[in-house]
Amino acid sequence: MRTLVIWSTVLVLATAVNAGAAEPKLETEEQKTLYALGLTINRSLSPFNLSASELELVEAGLADGSLHKAAKVDLETYGPKIIQLQEARAAAVAAAEKKTSQAFVDQAAREPGATKTASGLIMIPITSGTGAAPKPTDTVTVNYEGRLTDGTVFDTSNQRGGPATVPLNGVIKCWTEALQLVKVGGKSRLVCPADLAYGDQGWPPLIKPGATLVFEVELLGISLASAQTAPQSEQAPSWYYCDDTKAYYPYVRECPSGWRQVVPQTTPLGQ
Repeated sequence: MRTLVIWSTVLVLATAVNAGAAEPKLETEEQKTLYALGLTINRSLSPFNLSASELELVEAGLADGSLHKAAKVDLETYGPKIIQLQEARAAAVAAAEKKTSQAFVDQAAREPGATKTASGLIMIPITSGTGAAPKPTDTVTVNYEGRLTDGTVFDTSNQRGGPATVPLNGVIKCWTEALQLVKVGGKSRLVCPADLAYGDQGWPPLIKPGATLVFEVELLGISLASAQTAPQSEQAPSWYYCDDTKAYYPYVRECPSGWRQVVPQTTPLGQ
């Protein structure tokens, strides 16, 4: 509901601006901040994949509501259909994205040294490790870079200040499976079909529904994810867990109930 309120504010402002001028003025810091707010809210609207004419309908409804005009449809009837529309649009985008990505996946599977597992994961070794391989209950420290199939970088450990420490049972399926096949010191390229990554939901606007993702992951170390052995101090390794999705940041980016900072456990909290 809060999101819809923000959408209404931004889109009504956009309507007013468009009515008065071809382009909004971006002279003051406040004007620039409001414009940035519009760009941010657009990320929330992106799952609907709205056309220009559809956006006009959204703006009309928001304007009527904000100006207390008579509603042209019954909100009790059509309000619940918003989620249905979003899901239908996301499913259509996901189907198209999976079809487009298939050629990339097939090509990756033919690269020298590539291995395709039963799940559809494709692994291409870059550097062989000489240490131990982690178990699914272990916590690992990695350097990584994530790309879309067009080469766009959407996340890296360098951007986050250095190596990431994550529990293998709290990350996307692609990582859980692949890193158990890598030894410490090893580095591999992972091609992760949507079912092993963010699925049909995606992570708009950076990751489309149904997107295949490519990671280069270097396994730096392994630590046992045990509540008994984890140091209970300010220096203890920790990460953020979402009870709603039963997953850890950054592999889930939104958590309606709020994030919990936790120390390593043998299984994700809430399971």
